[in-house]
Amino acid sequence: MPNKLWEKDFEADKEIERFTVGRDRELDLYLAKYDVLGSMAHITMLESIHLLSRPELACLLAELKDIYAACERGEFAIEDGVEDVHSQVELMLTRRLGDMGKKIHSGRSRNDQVLVDLKLFTRHGLMDIARKSKALFDELIAKSDACKDVLMPGYTHLQVAMPSSFGLWFGAYAESLADDMLFVRAAYAMANRNPLGSAAGYGSSFPLDRSMTTRLLGFDSMDYNVVYAQMGRGKTERNVAFAMASVAGTLAKLAFDACLFNSQNFGFVRLPKECTTGSSIMPHKKNPDVFELIRAKCNKLQALPQQVTLIMNNLPSGYFRDLQIIKEVYLPAFGELADCLDMAAYIVNRMEVRRDILDNPMYDAMFSVEEVNRLAAAGMPFRDAYKKVGLEIEAGTFVADKHICHTHEGSIGNLQNDKIVAMMEDTMAGFHFERMLEAEKQLLA
Repeated sequence: MPNKLWEKDFEADKEIERFTVGRDRELDLYLAKYDVLGSMAHITMLESIHLLSRPELACLLAELKDIYAACERGEFAIEDGVEDVHSQVELMLTRRLGDMGKKIHSGRSRNDQVLVDLKLFTRHGLMDIARKSKALFDELIAKSDACKDVLMPGYTHLQVAMPSSFGLWFGAYAESLADDMLFVRAAYAMANRNPLGSAAGYGSSFPLDRSMTTRLLGFDSMDYNVVYAQMGRGKTERNVAFAMASVAGTLAKLAFDACLFNSQNFGFVRLPKECTTGSSIMPHKKNPDVFELIRAKCNKLQALPQQVTLIMNNLPSGYFRDLQIIKEVYLPAFGELADCLDMAAYIVNRMEVRRDILDNPMYDAMFSVEEVNRLAAAGMPFRDAYKKVGLEIEAGTFVADKHICHTHEGSIGNLQNDKIVAMMEDTMAGFHFERMLEAEKQLLA
């Protein structure tokens, strides 16, 4: 059997092969088990429309389950000379089952194969991102609740501005993640549609039952129009990339704050010593390398939507090999973001906050607005109160009253964390990951 699904009576030039295959043998390992799942659903459907016999289906499913198990054990490999994961799976089936293995490609193209592989991979990748984001969210909310009464300076323009609290600071990042999950859920909904059966982008003369493969793979629905199904290649990745970039943006900002607040000039937080690194010549150093790497990795991830867009934005309808290059930046991004989320949750859980920051008189001036508000509440016009307090600060006679009372929603004294938690839980419930997982479990049963 040829090692390329398209090979006929000639061999491609070796340099052309090297260039066109690119990194597919490496990157397709991300997709291997999802290619097997897609094939299992496809051949189950082929049997229902009498393109496979029941005994053939049983034999093929048994072999595909063995290949899936090898993928799960990390033992699946794409051999030298084999072009991609689709070719490898079909080659393995044909070696084991002879001509029967050649029948699995009826009614589909590598175009819709890679599309369904990418969507199945993306569903699991987004589930992982969502669950790890929720784990970090839970750590942030717990810290916010535990430190709700611990005041810290708030800044604008990196100048001391007004009183804040660690409850506000941790809670702000929790709510940011809750908003990010709206993007992730929208991306998941778009990825959770079945392209299988679109073949090369123009359908098939076989009476394919696309509703059946949609059900078997646990998709919410299908990409109905077969041309649009192929147009979705790149578009899905771009929209998922925007969702991942939103999470990465939250993490990068948190990481920058943590680095800043951990420095001796601020000294607001202390990172666990096991999460810091040292210097080769300065024995006192405890560097926040983990947060610095989170910041860098997440800044890189925020470029992902632009990378995908620039690869696919000037292509007309139909398939083009350009889209292969998207895999190089897209597939590894899920692991990178998941790793950053794990590290952030680990350190936030162990981060210590300093409770005596405001004993330093350098922060007294940040209570000026509190004094202006007290005078205004007592009847003095706001502008007169503002001027009075400003002159006292310039004269060095201002005395800070550090007993503050903020009561409105979302302020120091009323964090609204219960509302933020409810918002996150509502968004997480809307993913319905259990449908996907149950469908895949049934397919493998």
